Amino acid sequence: MVATAATASMFPVSSPEPHSGAKKSGKHGNEPGSVDVRRIKTKSVNSGGIQVKHKSQAPKEVNRSKIHVMNDLKTDDNSTSHAPRTFMNQLPDWSMLLAAITTIFLAAEKQWMLLEWKTKRPDMVVGLDPFGLGRIVQDGLLFRQNFSIRSYEIGADRTASIETLMNHFQETALNHTKSVGILGDGFSSTPEMDKMNLFWALTKMRVIVDRYPTWGDVVEVSTWIAQNAKNNVRRDWLLRDCKSGEILARASSNWVMMNKETRRLSKIPDEVRGQFEHYFVDAPPVVDDDCRKLPKLEEATADYVRSGLTPKWSDLDINQHVNNVRYIGWIFESATQVMERYELASITLEYRRECRKDSVLKSLTSVAGGGIDDSNHVDCQHVLLFEGGSDGAPGGEVVKGRTEWRQKCKNQIRNTDHSSAGNV
Repeated sequence: MVATAATASMFPVSSPEPHSGAKKSGKHGNEPGSVDVRRIKTKSVNSGGIQVKHKSQAPKEVNRSKIHVMNDLKTDDNSTSHAPRTFMNQLPDWSMLLAAITTIFLAAEKQWMLLEWKTKRPDMVVGLDPFGLGRIVQDGLLFRQNFSIRSYEIGADRTASIETLMNHFQETALNHTKSVGILGDGFSSTPEMDKMNLFWALTKMRVIVDRYPTWGDVVEVSTWIAQNAKNNVRRDWLLRDCKSGEILARASSNWVMMNKETRRLSKIPDEVRGQFEHYFVDAPPVVDDDCRKLPKLEEATADYVRSGLTPKWSDLDINQHVNNVRYIGWIFESATQVMERYELASITLEYRRECRKDSVLKSLTSVAGGGIDDSNHVDCQHVLLFEGGSDGAPGGEVVKGRTEWRQKCKNQIRNTDHSSAGNV
């Protein structure tokens, strides 16, 4: 722009003659051609900061009133009055040419800087999803989306929490449904489900985590659906490290339909099934189903108890019940002593009842063997129960679960100790 301004000040732009041989600058960088000013036959002269039009007549007086006459300002192309032919007014429009060259140079410089940055920091660009919207794979059968682990998604161990991973799973499931065009107004419901007042309800989920990502890592989540039973749909996920391709976590879940009004389970209508059944993938679950029956856990037999848990407004989803990820945080409210020394390796959850905004819950945890020791592996059982006075039956089971824990590495334990010591 500086070069353009300087050139324009040194070479005033004049009107080229029809046959002067002036070239359009539009041939350079596909920029628009110069403006045609042949129809304007005036010339301005700068005299002491006052613009005076050349050859313009002085105002004439008619009956002592002034009438401005501008006969010399012609707009007829056939006019015989021409500006003097000089060397300067036959030159092409150099300002437009320099502007085009400057634009091309700046664009090339920007691309070169971006290429140099990618070479220096490949860890920041490998596998990135530019818009974070994900992409369809295999004609809609698979959906993949990348996530960058944010600072607010990690915990005291400096790794992403299980809730973070499950939130990413849930996000990809919704985006998968949206991308293939079968998302209605509800939470992952189809248009036919909206008409019939139905929504999806999670009944069981199993997650196995081999390694937790850390702050700044970019992960790729792949998801797909499969038919599990006549009235049961399975959804699976794989979470990989974008840089290494390593599988970090696997998850499998079962879903059924529920009526919004009656809050009862419903069969899958044929009209609804027809909207998504051609997206089914014929593949076994990515994790083996844990068929072990979860024994009944009561407060008298539990090792740890945490009562008085109530949902906040932010814990509710658009179906007006507690989001399934929130239950995990409540389960761990009675397992904090386990979490301080061990890292979650797998979790299996069975959802029995929905929890709504007026519910009051109690979290129970039982450790296999009766307590925490120095072993490398610990198994726990969990249950969330309705307390008296809530909208569910007192003592009714909301969620039952089983967790497996592995011992933390020394660096994780040291980081946790430092975090605890820093909180005064």
